[in-house]
Amino acid sequence: MITTELKNKILEKLARSREMFTGSDAKFSVSIGINNAQYSRIKNGDIEKVLSEAQWVTIARRLNVSLTELPEWKTANTPVFQYITTQLQMCQEQSVSAILCDLSDIEKTYTAKRYSETHRSAVYVDCSQVKSKQKLIRYIAKEFGVGSTGKYADVYEDLVFFLKTLPTPLIILDEAGDLQYDAFLEIKALWNATEMACGYYMMGADGLKEKMHRAINTKKVGYTEIFSRFGKRYGKVIPVSREESEKMLQASAAMIIKANAIGSTDINRLLKSTLGEDNIPSLRRIYKELSKAS
Repeated sequence: MITTELKNKILEKLARSREMFTGSDAKFSVSIGINNAQYSRIKNGDIEKVLSEAQWVTIARRLNVSLTELPEWKTANTPVFQYITTQLQMCQEQSVSAILCDLSDIEKTYTAKRYSETHRSAVYVDCSQVKSKQKLIRYIAKEFGVGSTGKYADVYEDLVFFLKTLPTPLIILDEAGDLQYDAFLEIKALWNATEMACGYYMMGADGLKEKMHRAINTKKVGYTEIFSRFGKRYGKVIPVSREESEKMLQASAAMIIKANAIGSTDINRLLKSTLGEDNIPSLRRIYKELSKAS
C-alpha cells in the first residue's frame, strides 16, 4: 500500500524533477505518465483519490524513488563519477556526441542517472528496455514530454522539432549495445536532424565496442557514420593495466562505502567481502551489503 508518507516522498522527488524539466506543466505530466489535471492537483497537495496506486508506483519507478525505508544513496566523487560527469557536461553544453565503452559494474549507470536527475533537459535511456526503433524514439519523446502514442512519423517529427527549441538538450543512451540495427540507424537519423542542437552520449560495456568494430569492419550500413558522429573514438575510464585497474576500482569502492556506511561499519572488511576472484569489487554487492546493515 502506498502510504501518505510515501506519497509525500514521491512528491518531493517530483518537485525536484520538475525543476530540471524544460517545458510546460502539460509536457511534464506527459513525461511522468499522467494528465495535466492530475499533476496540477497533486502538485498543490491534493494526493487522495487522484492517482491509482499503480500510477504512484510508476512515478516512483520513473523517478527512482525507493518505496522502502532504506536511506537515500549518497554519491561518492569517484574517478568514474568525475570522468563521466565531465563528459556529459561537455556533450550537453557543446551539443556534441561521445561514446564510452568500459567494464560493467563500475558506476556508469548510476552516474548517468544522477546527471539526468540534476541537469535540465538531460534524458537517460536504458536501451536494454527499448531495443527497437519505435520503442526507442517513443520513449525519448515521452521523456521530453512530447506526445508518444500517435503515428510514428508524427512522434519523430515532433521530437525533432521540440529538441531544436531547447537550449542544450542531452540524450544519454545506456546499454547501447542492446539496440537493434534499425534503432542504431534511427539514432543516426535523429543526430542528423538535430546536429549542433542536441548532445548525445552512448555508453556500454566492452561488448558495445566489439559490436561497433565488427559492424564497421564488415561494412554494415550506418555504423561508420554513427562512429564518426560520436567522435571516432571510444572513451574509457578504467586503466588497461590489471594492477592499476584493481587499485582504482578498490579505492572507488572504498569511497562509496565510506559515503554510505552507517554506524561503525568496518570499511576494509566490507570491501574485502565484495571482491571477486578477479580481485575487483562488485558495486552491486556493496549496495546489497549496506542495505542489509541499514
